[in-house]
Amino acid sequence: MFGTLVGISASVGVFPSAALAVQPDEVLDDPMLEARARELSKGLRCLVCQNESIDESNAPLARDLRLLLRDRLVAGDSDSEAIAFIVERYGEFVLLRPTTGGWNWLLWAAGPLMLLAALGMGALYVRGRADAAAPREAGLSPDEQKRLQEILKE
Repeated sequence: MFGTLVGISASVGVFPSAALAVQPDEVLDDPMLEARARELSKGLRCLVCQNESIDESNAPLARDLRLLLRDRLVAGDSDSEAIAFIVERYGEFVLLRPTTGGWNWLLWAAGPLMLLAALGMGALYVRGRADAAAPREAGLSPDEQKRLQEILKE
């Protein structure tokens, strides 16, 4: 019995959000609808936590989004219709994996484009340094030569 309690408390300690996020009163009676809801909620961002899905988050807003998603599925919406409804209401930020359409392509391409630009500028800098003439040592002027000779004689 003690081993079971330790195992349960260890799993709650390691996975606290997964153990507590979806409340029993949120679970749908139809197991197929519940499975769809759980799968879809893994792709929706908690707007409070911002780095967790609504399936993992304990925030009240995440609970509201889970309930809204389940209501849409019970109403007969397809997966894409339910997600589209939530995106229309909360914006594309609610998606953990935003689409690549519209202006989002610029965000997706910005990282690789900046890397290529940095590599290009680095190559130009190195090439420019290689082509630069080596600095020549300037000799001493006649006045400096004369002064040096005087110092050495002393």
